[in-house]
Amino acid sequence: MAGGRGERLLPLTKNTPKPLLKIGHKPIIEHVIDRLIKFGIEKIYITINYLGEQIVDYFGDGSSKGIQIEYIWEKKPLGTAGALSLINDFNFDHVLLMNSDLFTNVNFEDLYLKVINDNATMGIASVPYTVNIPYAIFDLDGDNIRSFKEKPNKTHYANAGIYIFETKYCKMIPKNTFYNITDLIDKLILQNKKIIHDPIVGYWIDIGRIDDYNYANEIATHIKNESI
Repeated sequence: MAGGRGERLLPLTKNTPKPLLKIGHKPIIEHVIDRLIKFGIEKIYITINYLGEQIVDYFGDGSSKGIQIEYIWEKKPLGTAGALSLINDFNFDHVLLMNSDLFTNVNFEDLYLKVINDNATMGIASVPYTVNIPYAIFDLDGDNIRSFKEKPNKTHYANAGIYIFETKYCKMIPKNTFYNITDLIDKLILQNKKIIHDPIVGYWIDIGRIDDYNYANEIATHIKNESI
């Protein structure tokens, strides 16, 4: 998904689409594509809108990387999943949907295999987020204190913006209409479909602000054995 305007990254995105902003010596989206290629991905759809012609010019049809790239032009914003309705036929059992502004070494194979092995409808990559409470917390039964928990911590799991799910459910997405992937997830949950998450072991940066972009570049300078 590469059609956003990246307004929080202005002025960097005034003349450059956010996916083409460089981390190290290559654009954010190229890091994503190169990692997908490492996991055997051969066909990629890129949804584009704002300054999208620059992305087309940069990657072309994907042949320079040994893959096939098709572009989906959003004439209007379609949310995080609406553009999937513009693809007529995937010819695959599963689709991997992700944002183009993620700098991560997520293991796509782990997520895919977990979906398959758990017989799940959808798998979502997640980011562990631990909350530390610096006080003793009551374990309550009404107003009665049952025990203390001294300075507890709790790990939550946040949505990492990477999804693998069965392509047949793309038919549930309304045609050419603003529609978020979370809308589809809500529908699948109501249908009691199995949705699992897989925590990312490694780095993950959602580049939404200039601070995130600067941090990603800082991380890139310290990463070894990665094609930066």
